[in-house]
Amino acid sequence: MIDSLLLAATRIGTFEHQRALTNASGFFFEREGRLYLVTSRHVLIDKPTKHFPNRIEIEVHTNAADLARSTGFSMLLYRDGKSTWRQGTDASGEIDVAVLEIDRRALPPSALIQAFTPAQLQSSAPGAVEVGSSVLIVGFPLGFHDTLHHLPVVRQSVIASAFGMRFQGQGYFLTDARTHRGTSGAPVVMRDQAAADRSDKLPWKLLGVHSARLDISTRDLVQDESLGLNCAWYADMVMTLTDKEPSGTGPLAA
Repeated sequence: MIDSLLLAATRIGTFEHQRALTNASGFFFEREGRLYLVTSRHVLIDKPTKHFPNRIEIEVHTNAADLARSTGFSMLLYRDGKSTWRQGTDASGEIDVAVLEIDRRALPPSALIQAFTPAQLQSSAPGAVEVGSSVLIVGFPLGFHDTLHHLPVVRQSVIASAFGMRFQGQGYFLTDARTHRGTSGAPVVMRDQAAADRSDKLPWKLLGVHSARLDISTRDLVQDESLGLNCAWYADMVMTLTDKEPSGTGPLAA
């Protein structure tokens, strides 16, 4: 048996029709019977880099007894000229989180998916998680993964800023971890020992959505190493984005 956490994350490939563009990470979230894919907003659209995919593919396991068996599941990003994902804004501007509802009817009947639920969202109240606490980032750095069993890899990390407080007024906190391109959209999680003791299917708390490495413009690229810090948007934004039925374009206020 493998840890169910590895089945809650999925590899995302972005495409312009049949042309492959980038690799990224995402995870599953379930609320009131609806299933969603959560990732970073810039995975789906990023104007500064002229990244405009029109569909994505995720990988879904299809046999619990043989994890080497999986299938690609394609999802369109636009329908009738409107985007099919939801993204949000707050007082500071756009939030780098997006959700895309998955049509369960289109999934293979044997699809093996673990999904976070609202009950597993970690409270973002100040002090709810101690600074320096150990967390995991589960994703696909540079697209790297177990290509036989189609599973992500896990990076050890710690909370690097005051959890529950918006770092520099933005809706994210910092983590200290070695990350790479392709990790965008990965879940940032912490073990829930009480849930593990109850033998819950997914005994993990969801703290945030990994977005990007953080750098400073004044860093000397020759003399100074990268800070090694990352932005993770608070996971409660997922509740805002799944609060109402998806209606196409239009950012939601957090």
